[in-house]
Amino acid sequence: MEELREHPIAKAYIKNNHFGVMLDMSFEMSEAGKVTYTMPILDKHLATPMAAHGGSICAMMDATMGVCALSEVIHENHVVSTIEMKISFVSPAILGDVLKGTAITIKKGSRLIFVEGKIHNQDDKLIAMASGTFNAYPSSKAGF
Repeated sequence: MEELREHPIAKAYIKNNHFGVMLDMSFEMSEAGKVTYTMPILDKHLATPMAAHGGSICAMMDATMGVCALSEVIHENHVVSTIEMKISFVSPAILGDVLKGTAITIKKGSRLIFVEGKIHNQDDKLIAMASGTFNAYPSSKAGF
């Protein structure tokens, strides 16, 4: 299988994902339906002097699960959009933590993809878990 990060859609996503760059997120697509994201918790992520804002964790989770769903349809020249996401914050992410988000596909239909994700810190402490539903559609509709 072609390296997923080398696919033209993945390259365009990486080039145009300014929000991910702003949050210092990076990802690896090891295979279709499995993704790993990383994000260090920096001052810009904080809501209090020590703890990350839930929005930054939510953004990381959406990105992690979204790229997981994308990895399922990228070879069909499709992209995805988030339809819904449910997230549970289990523990705070603290300044200096390096977060690792993982996601797996639960079920892929013809248009809908169901994904589950988890975010842990560098000590393997669970920070958040989520489930999401994603809509697959032709990449041309997204400008790719």
